[in-house]
Amino acid sequence: MDRIGIQEKIRSLSTKKIQNMYLNDFLLTWDKTMDELGAVFQVAEILRDMRNNNISPKVFDTGLAVSIFRDNSTRTRFSFASACNLLGLTIQDLDEGKSQIAHGETVRETANMISFMADVIGIRDDMYLGAGHTYMKEVSASVYQGYLEGVLPQRPTLINLQCDIDHPTQTMSDALHLINHFGGIENLKGKKIAMTWAYSPSYGKPLSVPQGVIGLMTRLGMDVRFAYPEGYNVMSEVENLAERNCHQSGGCFTKFNSMEEAFKDADIVYPKSWAPYHVMEERTKLLKVQDHDGLKKLEKKCLESNKKFKNWECTEKLMATTNNGEALYMHCLPADITGVSCEQGEVAASVFDRYRVPQYIQASYKPYVIAAMIFLSKFNQPAERLMSILEGNTSRWG
Repeated sequence: MDRIGIQEKIRSLSTKKIQNMYLNDFLLTWDKTMDELGAVFQVAEILRDMRNNNISPKVFDTGLAVSIFRDNSTRTRFSFASACNLLGLTIQDLDEGKSQIAHGETVRETANMISFMADVIGIRDDMYLGAGHTYMKEVSASVYQGYLEGVLPQRPTLINLQCDIDHPTQTMSDALHLINHFGGIENLKGKKIAMTWAYSPSYGKPLSVPQGVIGLMTRLGMDVRFAYPEGYNVMSEVENLAERNCHQSGGCFTKFNSMEEAFKDADIVYPKSWAPYHVMEERTKLLKVQDHDGLKKLEKKCLESNKKFKNWECTEKLMATTNNGEALYMHCLPADITGVSCEQGEVAASVFDRYRVPQYIQASYKPYVIAAMIFLSKFNQPAERLMSILEGNTSRWG
């Protein structure tokens, strides 16, 4: 993409109604309008094009970005750090084990104490069903109160890096991958995507990726086939949301109890393991009271249940039943690869390896998506600011 192409994208951005993104958080994709989602995709592409053209999009001379990870992470952790660095922010991780949180410090106090010079807070909290999203809203309300009371000179933007309900940075990256793969967002309408459960030799994986996928892709007018074994359902509120989305977008949302049915003639497949909703409910209760014996019993029970569905694997045979046998394979990574990372898992090694490069490309959009979410919250006239960056033509190096 040359400078003229970047200018055209910036002019297109200026036509979108995105005023409400200014000084606001990004928590759930379904809380955003289609113009706002489109703006994230567009700014992510613009920032990516600028970097590829050796143009620095650094807009902060100083400032802090705070990350709070309550679960392990590789891609999202480094994507958040990369996004903040791209814009000129210094990243600081809050290790709760080394903070006063361990001594009973309140959420309100912690949120204000880490935010004196913070412009953005990224949180990943997906371990406790019914708690992660609630915690993020409490942090958001606390820093907003601190801003209104004059404690904080600015209101930090909160970015959801994965909660118990949604994983917006992941699913927006997934969607941007599809937009580029199929040559435009308009070309996603009617495309068949099989979001299916897949076998894993582990348990307790969050529901937020499948929920995020069905919650977003149905808004883009896609034909979403959602498949899982009986009992492995997700939150009914999100399934109902997906159905409502289709009435507005012209998309389709169909549930199956068969991987084979979902894969048939699909354009995209997204086989991914997750824990049943009722298991996550029970697990949350046990985690809260630190019932370690109860957790061990639950894990054993769930793993035995998983074993009943070992045939839920993305194989070459299943891939051959997709549209011309050439469906795009997707995964949020890391995948459980049969014969590689485990004895039997979500995907056959030959399928995974064949789509390894597209998966890495899929993951590469996340830093730009996160940077776009931050950028759109920090600038009231984002198109004008981007144009001034382009005209300034500051090189990243050389």
